[in-house]
Amino acid sequence: MSIGGFKNKEVLVDLTNGTVDYRPINEDDARKYIGGRGLGVKYVLDNGPEVEPLSAENILCFMTGPVTGTRSSMSGRLCVVTKSPLTETVTDSHIGGWTAARLKWAGIDNLIFKGKSDRPVYLYIEDGKAELRDASNLWGTSTRAFIQAMKDQYGEQDLSVMTIGQAGENTVRFSSFINEHDRAAGRGGTAAVAGYKKLKAIVIKAAQKGNMPAPKLEAEYKEANKKAVKAILDGGLTAPNKGGLSVYGTNVLTNLINEVGALPTKNSQLTHWDEAEKHSGEYVNTHLRVANNTCHACPVGCKIEVAVKDGKYKTRVESVEFESAWSLGSNCLLSDAEAISYLIDRCNEYGLDTIELGHCFSVTMEAFEKGIITEELIWGDADSMIELTRKIALREGFGGILAEGPARATAAWGVPELSMSVKGQSIPAYDPRGIQGIGLGYATSNRGACHLRGYTVASEIAGIPEPTDRLKPEGKGELLKIFQDMLAFSDSMNICKFSSFSENAEHYAEQYSTMTGIPMTADDVMKAGERIYNLERYYNNLAGFNTREDDFLPKRFTEEPASGNSAGHVSRMDIMLEEYYQVRGWKDGLVPEQKLRELGIIDSESQLV
Repeated sequence: MSIGGFKNKEVLVDLTNGTVDYRPINEDDARKYIGGRGLGVKYVLDNGPEVEPLSAENILCFMTGPVTGTRSSMSGRLCVVTKSPLTETVTDSHIGGWTAARLKWAGIDNLIFKGKSDRPVYLYIEDGKAELRDASNLWGTSTRAFIQAMKDQYGEQDLSVMTIGQAGENTVRFSSFINEHDRAAGRGGTAAVAGYKKLKAIVIKAAQKGNMPAPKLEAEYKEANKKAVKAILDGGLTAPNKGGLSVYGTNVLTNLINEVGALPTKNSQLTHWDEAEKHSGEYVNTHLRVANNTCHACPVGCKIEVAVKDGKYKTRVESVEFESAWSLGSNCLLSDAEAISYLIDRCNEYGLDTIELGHCFSVTMEAFEKGIITEELIWGDADSMIELTRKIALREGFGGILAEGPARATAAWGVPELSMSVKGQSIPAYDPRGIQGIGLGYATSNRGACHLRGYTVASEIAGIPEPTDRLKPEGKGELLKIFQDMLAFSDSMNICKFSSFSENAEHYAEQYSTMTGIPMTADDVMKAGERIYNLERYYNNLAGFNTREDDFLPKRFTEEPASGNSAGHVSRMDIMLEEYYQVRGWKDGLVPEQKLRELGIIDSESQLV
């Protein structure tokens, strides 16, 4: 393979037959779709968009990128790609720590699983070789119990373990992979796919020394990386020990978003809550923080490890992220940061997406309050939330209904309008009435409601790279496309999204070019990102998401006005969606053949290439 940065080795695991094979990476695909998210989506599309998510036919891909495990800052991300059991769209979910770097140091780029094992197994990787090993005696264990068992067996040094807990084993549709650093591949239910396939974990033994991928143009790469590192060190949000992300973690956003009136509260019935400060980054930093941790090659250190030292919520967990604190906190009218920390700990033990779990609680609370269901759950009742978490993970009683996800649960109760979701995935911590562009991002995200597909909040709240009015819908279609395309590229290069607070497309282009040896400009970065975003949309179109209604928000956001400092505003999807489709060149959410040909996704005979 002529492309630098890759080990040029993929592991193909047939779980039905219990076989492990190897293949080189298709160079044409790698050039076109970069790696990580983009290349993974291509594999999932090649496998067929008609497959059932929970089936032997669905594939589960673990993808690195061309700079993974290198000296590029924030290059420790691993991307999990599959057809989602939560949304039935293509999905990708990312995890930090050292798992991705160690996979690359072990001499392997990507893992692709198909089939279904007749017994629990895990994949063990060392020295470029992969082997399926029996996990029958560890099936039913929590994530941390499994991780500890692997440390006991293989030693802690140079070891990464990425595993599912009981929630994944029980195919909870929003279950998550967790690694040894409490990092989660959170969204889309990728762990449920693994649980169905009886795949418990991936265990990697690899040291950095002598195994770090070499850049194609070493001197030029050093200069490109130096520029990128300087941008991060000088960044307002990313500066180590000075920027908000480094000092307070992602939870630095709670007070800011609450102040502008864009913190979805009480299942989005409100957009401001006076009690939110009690689970903010500032509060957690003062009262609960015990350490700052980081991922491979990251100077920022946004992971704030916390400890509750005594009482019924005693725990030590990494970390009280903004999304988790909001979803389990303000979204449910729970302000107790210690209780929220313990709930996050439970999510990590069982392997659950904290965002989706918080919505399970909030829809249940609202439905009970309105007399729609008889299952009692009171706003802010932490102890009942903790017990319900267990029931969901184990699919016990009422928990079995919620294990299907809030969108399916509310539909079963006859009140789908109570679920604040798009394509079956619940919204994150930014209210689309108070931040117009992010609402359009939720609606048009290819993996269901998501802020990380196109983070317009950077512009609308933080003024990065240029400030825009958060309450004006005009121009948000063009703004969103820029963010979506750029982040599709960074996800495919597999570099942390937080790099985009300081780096730009030129930084990405220079690092990619010098690592791979493939010339790339900033415009090329954006074109590659556009290709990847359209590839995902093409998959969803083929999977049945082909109407304008699939790209819209719940009526609560478009009809019920916001409160706080966004009072009176609703999401103006009527203006933004039309503009977005025009900028994208789509017709009511469908990608035309002309656009697919223009981007090189299909050839002149309408065949996928």
